[in-house]
Amino acid sequence: MSTHEHVWDRFMTGWHVAFGLFVGLAAIWVGSTTHLTATERVTCFVLLGLLAVAYATLVLPASQDVREGHRGTVYLLVAVAVTGVASAVDVAMTMLLFVVFSHVWMFTATRVRGAFFAALLTVSATAGLMTNAGWSVAVAREVVPQLGIALGFSLLLGFWVARIIDQSKERADLITQLEAARADLALAEHARGTLAERERVAREIHDTLAQGFTSIVMLAQGAAARLPQDTDGAADRLGTIEEVARDNLAEARALVAALSPVDLDGRTFADAVRRLGERFARETGLAVRVEAPEAVAHLTRDGEVVLLRAVQEALTNVRRHSGARSVVLRLVPEGGDVRLEVTDDGQGFTPGSAEGYGLTGMRGRVGEVGGEVAVASAPGGGTRLVVRVPLVPAGGTA
Repeated sequence: MSTHEHVWDRFMTGWHVAFGLFVGLAAIWVGSTTHLTATERVTCFVLLGLLAVAYATLVLPASQDVREGHRGTVYLLVAVAVTGVASAVDVAMTMLLFVVFSHVWMFTATRVRGAFFAALLTVSATAGLMTNAGWSVAVAREVVPQLGIALGFSLLLGFWVARIIDQSKERADLITQLEAARADLALAEHARGTLAERERVAREIHDTLAQGFTSIVMLAQGAAARLPQDTDGAADRLGTIEEVARDNLAEARALVAALSPVDLDGRTFADAVRRLGERFARETGLAVRVEAPEAVAHLTRDGEVVLLRAVQEALTNVRRHSGARSVVLRLVPEGGDVRLEVTDDGQGFTPGSAEGYGLTGMRGRVGEVGGEVAVASAPGGGTRLVVRVPLVPAGGTA
């Protein structure tokens, strides 16, 4: 069976309780009625007990699987026999039909089996009533139409119930398929994100470290060739090698900083932003001012991670490209949003000319939580990055 509960199966506990109450009330009626003989009373008690034991041993342990196995069939055969014999003992015991007719459709897996047991139950009850009242045409004319009508209603109700069960199974199977598809999609999306991040890192390494090391190799070869006859030229080459190596070291540190995991454990979001600013100031020697009030603590976890990644990416760009002397990090609660501003006094750039992997990835991450990214810059005028993230993500609830 599906891992999802079907609509019909959700009510099994209620059916168990209702059956127990019915048997108990029937036993009370048998014990309190005055028209039964002692033998008839004992027989009715035995029949009710047999029905209860069959239900407890065959139906309860199987729970939702009773329709699929042999337990349901055995129980229904016992219930049909008990109903027939009880009806022969006393006409009032046909009250069992109310329960057993419902059990027929609850504990059969197909409409054909349900119709068969409903007809078998009708025949058994008819035989019991005829035995009690006497086998005669007059009795048959009275009993058969009544039980025929009961059978008709049972078939109508049973087919309707069977349709509900079929629809429930179909929906449960569909939900299972949808959840499997969603899980596959999540895995594919994760793999796509991982691949995109690897491509970004590969490009960063190729554009910075790899080219720097290539330059170092070429400069070292040139210095080695000049060393015997041109020590001054070789010294210049060695100085250039040192300069390129330092640049590569700075690029490596920037790459490590950009890829460092976001650490929020045991810290508020504002503390994490301040910590990023302080570390950046230590590593670069730039003047960094952080304005991060605790009022932004109502961000979702996803929103905090996205903003911290934006801070990391922005500081990486400042380190690599801006030539700035100072940076300001500012967090501003604004209505239902939190606004992050990263402003530097560097060389700036022409808008649209520096849309690289970092800024593109930032836009993608921010867009996933319903936010937006804006960049304002001009050559020689510094750069101002603004990231807005909603306190409640798009489609979320407060």
